[in-house]
Amino acid sequence: MTAARSSTTNGWLRLARRNLPLLAVLAVVLVAAVFVLADRWRRGAFVFGLATLVAAGFRLCLAPEDVGVLAVRGQRFDVAAMTTVGVAIVWLSVSIDPLGTG
Repeated sequence: MTAARSSTTNGWLRLARRNLPLLAVLAVVLVAAVFVLADRWRRGAFVFGLATLVAAGFRLCLAPEDVGVLAVRGQRFDVAAMTTVGVAIVWLSVSIDPLGTG
């Protein structure tokens, strides 16, 4: 019984370790969603852009087998696409004036 429980625990630990980059990015996206739901959409967009840039950083620095589902295409394409989208979202969230400040 102990051996079965130990192998199950080791399996969960391996699964969590392999998906740690994705879980980190999802945690940042969750923070962005909280901002948006609290009517702080500009801050939420900024944090969402940062999450995209964090995903690009993970894709750039980690091996394909360590990145999990963040690896979609080739490394260069993934990093370029996520960096472009992340920078665009951050730029838009910073450049848009707050509503009602006419």
